[in-house]
Amino acid sequence: MQYRRLGRSGLQVSELSLGSWVTYHNQVDADGATEMLAAAMDAGINFFDNAEIYAGGQSEVVMGQAFKALKWPRLNYVVSTKFYWGLDDGAASQVNRRNTLNRKYLMQAIDGSLRRLGLDFVDLVYCHRPDPATPIEETVRAMSDMITQGKALYWGTSEWSAGEIRAAWEIAERHHLHKPVTEQPQYNLLHRTRVEKEYARLYEDIGLGLTTWSPLASGLLTGKYGNGIPAGSRGAMENMGALAKAAADERKRSAVNQLEAIAADLGCNVAQLAIAWAAKNPHVSTVITGASKVAQLRDNLGAVGVIGRLTPGAMARIDAISTPIAQ
Repeated sequence: MQYRRLGRSGLQVSELSLGSWVTYHNQVDADGATEMLAAAMDAGINFFDNAEIYAGGQSEVVMGQAFKALKWPRLNYVVSTKFYWGLDDGAASQVNRRNTLNRKYLMQAIDGSLRRLGLDFVDLVYCHRPDPATPIEETVRAMSDMITQGKALYWGTSEWSAGEIRAAWEIAERHHLHKPVTEQPQYNLLHRTRVEKEYARLYEDIGLGLTTWSPLASGLLTGKYGNGIPAGSRGAMENMGALAKAAADERKRSAVNQLEAIAADLGCNVAQLAIAWAAKNPHVSTVITGASKVAQLRDNLGAVGVIGRLTPGAMARIDAISTPIAQ
């Protein structure tokens, strides 16, 4: 496992990391999370990603229980969470705590996440989506204040446009506030444009780092959906309709079949190829992977050994297949 700086910050994160979206609480309980986090740490992973909205806050609870059981020194691991959608706690009014990045919501949301995770601070906190209804300066000041108060160490964005990221960075620069250091976008062989084109100027101009998600396109790039949706798979879950639709796309299924041939030539499977391809991008600080079982995690970790095998020739073959159909 190699380690990379998060943008221009001094924080170093493992080139592969472990996320909890979809899996924790829904598919993985505290015991399973403890076993999985231990296996990840043993393999060199030091970054674990979460979000307030995942499983209605229960993903953070499960991860927090795992941290408590593992008793790791806090210096040894990096934890992130994300805010925007808020939680439904049954209160009558949701005006200031749903789909927003206003100061009131953010300053209370961080306290809730810290309670659920059982931590004194998170290393990294994200604005999970942009909020056009709140002035960016208000959001930037609230995120900067989280860091000043010691509740988070760094902050970033997720699925923001290049213009929104630049505006936030420039506000922070102008007012001597803590700047956003990273963006968390979707990035995989079928979803490439934002990372490779829209953000292109930001890497050099502001030192933007990337913690990318969905390297397997929610499972499509595992190859297991070539003949439909297997029972018990992620694609069979009620909230994963987009994956089922993508799995029915003949062009995408054909592309996966062609990628399997390249993977075979490289001595790996298509999932490992897809993860390694995302990690090969020099602007990517870490690729967030997901797993519902330790065996799946270990299989994904096999991508570490594939990164070095992605020669210019292999990358050209992959591009020829993916670029024509990628978003």
